[in-house]
Amino acid sequence: MTQIKEYGSWKSPITADLIVAGSIGLAEPIFDGDDIYWLEKRPTEGGRNVIVKRQKDGTIKDITPAPFNVRNRVHEYGGGAFLVVNGDIFFSNFQDQRLYKHRENTTPQPLTEESKKRFAEFIFDKERSRLICVCEDHFKQNSEPKNSLVTVDINTGIITTLISGHDFYSAPVLSPNGQYLAYVTWDHPNLPWDNTQLWLGEFNSQGNLTNIKLIAGENESICQPQFAPDNTLYFSSDRNNWWNFYRYNSHQEIEPIFPKNAEFGFPHWVFGESIYGFLDLENILCTYTENGSWFLAKINTKSKQLTPLETNFNYLAYLQVKSNQVLFLGASPRQYSAIIKLDLSSNTSEILRESSTLAIDSGYISSPEAIAFATEYGLIAYAWYYPPTNKDYIAPKNSLPPLLVRSHGGPTAATSASLNLKVQYWTSRGFAYIDVNYGGSTGYGREYRQRLSKNWGIVDVNDCINAAKYLVKQGKVDPEKLAIAGGSAGGYTTLAALTFHDTFKAGASYYGISNLETLATDTHKFEARYLDNLIGKYPEEKAIYEQRSPINYTNKLSCPIIFFQGLEDKVVPPNQAEIMVEALKNKGLPVAYLAFEGEQHGFRKAENIKQALNSEFYFYSRIFGFQVADEIEEVEIFNLD
Repeated sequence: MTQIKEYGSWKSPITADLIVAGSIGLAEPIFDGDDIYWLEKRPTEGGRNVIVKRQKDGTIKDITPAPFNVRNRVHEYGGGAFLVVNGDIFFSNFQDQRLYKHRENTTPQPLTEESKKRFAEFIFDKERSRLICVCEDHFKQNSEPKNSLVTVDINTGIITTLISGHDFYSAPVLSPNGQYLAYVTWDHPNLPWDNTQLWLGEFNSQGNLTNIKLIAGENESICQPQFAPDNTLYFSSDRNNWWNFYRYNSHQEIEPIFPKNAEFGFPHWVFGESIYGFLDLENILCTYTENGSWFLAKINTKSKQLTPLETNFNYLAYLQVKSNQVLFLGASPRQYSAIIKLDLSSNTSEILRESSTLAIDSGYISSPEAIAFATEYGLIAYAWYYPPTNKDYIAPKNSLPPLLVRSHGGPTAATSASLNLKVQYWTSRGFAYIDVNYGGSTGYGREYRQRLSKNWGIVDVNDCINAAKYLVKQGKVDPEKLAIAGGSAGGYTTLAALTFHDTFKAGASYYGISNLETLATDTHKFEARYLDNLIGKYPEEKAIYEQRSPINYTNKLSCPIIFFQGLEDKVVPPNQAEIMVEALKNKGLPVAYLAFEGEQHGFRKAENIKQALNSEFYFYSRIFGFQVADEIEEVEIFNLD
């Protein structure tokens, strides 16, 4: 029978134990002949990444044995950490960042020598028996690493620099005839979603890159260069506000393929992503995002027509194409993320691996609603709203649920509406939840993304506040029980909202930034100049950094905060959280701090993911005054009467 119980006190089958025990991360599916490989991140194995193989007969097995962890640290965010060529597996091992060569049922052997080099995004140069990849060389402690494209001989492991001189390199791609290499570069202070350059070079008889020329790159972000079967170079660019497809034609002109107010591209946070591939000379299979949802389509490069393809997914990533066979990572509001194999000739699909096998009754699953709401300066912002949902409970009459506003990281990233048990953890306990794609988020065009230029800590914060106010005005949430939480850049948005405004009554910062000056002077190369665009040049505009740093205005804080921090975080060092915690303690505000040994920027270990989720919920229960239905370990909250 349905019980009457206050919001927040509903008992849910979606527990933190269940989430971490039954969930894995999935990424980077690839074809190798008749076999399929992908990467699995396993919280129950300390966050270890494992290469998994599915054979033609359907057998699935682990390929990389423990303790090998297939993960690189290029740009700190990694990605593109393995390649399979005719059963030969090449991968980066997290512990030592060396490249290893491996075949099934053998012990992986180191291919490269011990060094300070890191490697990502491998392609195979068959003619010259070598890998081509991105290299990030941390040759000298406390110095900025050097980035380049290198070759690695697959027999000797000898590393040779192919091209260098730019601050960053990505997306190397070899033409089908093996004669040409295209790649993307960018330089400080740009990030890859600001301004990148596309280059094309030709190999000489010695395998060196010659006749290098600039193809595109003037106030545009370029994604995924790729050669068609006839060696024509294609790429995605946002030169006309939206990431759309172009080609460098035989007249050496850049030609648009299919203009559309949608994103056929992505922000380059990690390596190894893919949004299109060639079915044949005249047909591209691609994914794109429009109004927050992803779609699958064909584009005919001759007629320049787009044909949508029906799928059951609203999130698609890592698209791989081989003849009429397609691989991708797909998810929806009712479907866990999964590796999907699609046969276009028979129009049939198969789930190869799901990120979770947990069967959850639909009566505990909240369905997301896409909302657009008014924000500052007469603009519109976007979010996904999840109402509290639990078939076993209703709340007392005339009561309203607490709201958790989630500000995503990046900040140049986006949130999706795919099934996420961490979201359902909250809604099934009686929380309303809103995931905000604030101004600066990806998926709504370059102009929307650039709203955050010089306005970080303002636009994002206003949009999160206005999302909460929108729901309050709609009569859907309790204005006295509004919380905000976020990780990394989302943690900064959270802290800025709690410091400079009084809308929210509590918050949670996951490895969030409290001191912008520290971030500008103490972070890794990839994001070392990120704040030039988001805030201003440092130290020239030091005053702005000071004005927008929550640590400098703790006197304005008037609500409780819980902090979560990895002690090996190189992106946002622990002192960012610790200084803020001490300030709150001294101010007499309720504050909690959980620090995790061995964790970096984002938590990978099952026990830490579980503890963080339960601790945040426990924290709100004490602040908002509702009873917890589960047995949850108590958290030490300083200054709480």
